[in-house]
Amino acid sequence: MKTIRVVAADDSAVMRGLLTRMFAMEQAAPMQLCAAVPDGASCLHAVRTLHPDVVLLDLHMPGLGGLEAIVRLRQEWPCLPIIMCSAATANGAVATLEALAKGASDYVTKPVGAMDAAAVMEALWGQLAPRILALVQREVGVPLRRDGVATRLRGAQVEVVGIGVSTGGPAALERLLPRLPEDLPVPVMVVQHMPKLFTSALVARLDRCCAMRVRQAADGVALFPGTIWIAPGESHIEVKMGAQGLPFIAVRAERCGAAVDVLFRSMAEVLGSGAVGLVLTGMGADGLAGARAIVESGGSVLAQDEASSVVWGMPGRVVAAGLAQAVLPLDRLGRELVAMSSVRRRCSVAAAEMEARYGVC
Repeated sequence: MKTIRVVAADDSAVMRGLLTRMFAMEQAAPMQLCAAVPDGASCLHAVRTLHPDVVLLDLHMPGLGGLEAIVRLRQEWPCLPIIMCSAATANGAVATLEALAKGASDYVTKPVGAMDAAAVMEALWGQLAPRILALVQREVGVPLRRDGVATRLRGAQVEVVGIGVSTGGPAALERLLPRLPEDLPVPVMVVQHMPKLFTSALVARLDRCCAMRVRQAADGVALFPGTIWIAPGESHIEVKMGAQGLPFIAVRAERCGAAVDVLFRSMAEVLGSGAVGLVLTGMGADGLAGARAIVESGGSVLAQDEASSVVWGMPGRVVAAGLAQAVLPLDRLGRELVAMSSVRRRCSVAAAEMEARYGVC
């Protein structure tokens, strides 16, 4: 396998030392740390001279900080994978989302608490290794299909739209969700793989730029039009049917994080042909089993295309399995969801009535 060359920028000498030791481990092959520098300006110089395959970037550095460095890197190298190393704090979450919006490819969180060097390296390596491999090697399922949108999708009785996304997700959601109108006649549920602190920051950020309300999903809250529900980090979300025949959200804690498959399976079971699943950029195969359940129940599945995905792992697996009725660029998916949702759900209750009855979290 080709050597994967890495440049890291962090103002902490301790962190630079840990990164140097980590990439020297036997299991780090074929990755090689070719430079560890203390600031953004040094990072730009290292990238220009060493031509790495991936950059690890700290957020807060003297002089040229991480956010400014991303802008400069993207001007010269639009496709170079950039992974942010973020503090697992509320401020770190807000800054990380800004970094992703400016062009960072993904992020990892620095270990916190009393840990020895070996434990820190193990925790950090567990996050970094799969991300580096996925971003550099590009997970690919099958070549992009350009067969357009199946006619039957436009006549579907959509009841709930479920979205599953991982690597590259925050930036993709910021492009997709603001395209949905305030009066979209169906609710939207989103599973984004990220820690709890980060999902709270994501909800606040999306709520500022979307016409629809964006809320963190809460257990027992009714699903009604006009709202986008984001799964809390470290929790599964599911659709359940209430005694009055109205769907609601069920939330249950899960240390391994929210799973797209769990949401999609519940949509298939409760809503049948009224379920629409959308699989966006991300590494791995989460969403594949759930997409199969939606299709088998008569629902519809759409996938983001390879060209507009940061990593075509999750959507690529769905396409390779023949489960996607449409494979579309990110900018077209919003228009398609609006067109599909023009037929109101069969058990529709006016949003104002449902809000008055059940409230909004």
